[in-house]
Amino acid sequence: MDGIVLVDKPGEWTSHDVVARVRRLAGTRKVGHAGTLDPMATGLLVLGVNRATRLLTYLVGADKTYLATIRLGQATVTDDAEGEITANPGLGDVDDETVGSAVAGLTGPIEQAPSAVSAIKVDGKRSYARVRAGEDVSLPARPVTVHAFEVLASRQGIADDGTAVRDLDVEVRCSSGTYIRALARDLGVALGSAGHLTALRRTRVGDFGVVEARTLTELADGGVHPLGMSEVARRTLPVRHLTDTETTELRYGRRLPPSGRDGVVAAFAPDGHVVALVADRGGVARPVLVLDPA
Repeated sequence: MDGIVLVDKPGEWTSHDVVARVRRLAGTRKVGHAGTLDPMATGLLVLGVNRATRLLTYLVGADKTYLATIRLGQATVTDDAEGEITANPGLGDVDDETVGSAVAGLTGPIEQAPSAVSAIKVDGKRSYARVRAGEDVSLPARPVTVHAFEVLASRQGIADDGTAVRDLDVEVRCSSGTYIRALARDLGVALGSAGHLTALRRTRVGDFGVVEARTLTELADGGVHPLGMSEVARRTLPVRHLTDTETTELRYGRRLPPSGRDGVVAAFAPDGHVVALVADRGGVARPVLVLDPA
């Protein structure tokens, strides 16, 4: 029971709720995640079971893809539909070209201020806890990359309070650490109004797609059958093929000739199973993590 479990998280569940459920289903306490989803969000949650938790480090920083709905014309305290409305300037007669220009301005390398209601720590305390305690929190902007930001559909409407709004269905592919809620907020500001997120679904983390994921009900009915360590390593990192001699050396934690590649590489034995993760340093390949020790 070592490997990665791909879960299609339901709405209203926290990521920690899902981890706890998979712990019970897998019969182990050693379950971790490669990045959380907010309770209102659905979609792909990548969990590591037992020894595969050691691979999660290399999945946390992977690019991610989301489907989302952004409501322009209203702001909320959380930058999503879970928070109370703090401003409702509405959205006037803005044409598609203007919206497209604002979207383009939020595409590529950008500086993004995370939502105040986030898990980022401020002086040792979570930002969302400070906001809920009544503090005014402003987090500094940091660099992220929005590789693609595409408007799939647009609808004019009237909110429950009578505000003229526009809902955009979008697809976003971005670097790790990008807040889709913050994109919604900033798009509204760029259009001279306000914005927040009303729906969010994560469809991809690195090479893993939600189409491969199972629901909690399916896991409960069919059992937890993780993707194996070798498959996960092969789909996550560059690959180095070892000789029999190199396999033996590496299983003992010994150095090998350099791989000639930047960063961490997954080293595979001739029989196709992953032995270790290695990285070139000082003219040799050194083991970063030995997965199949002697």
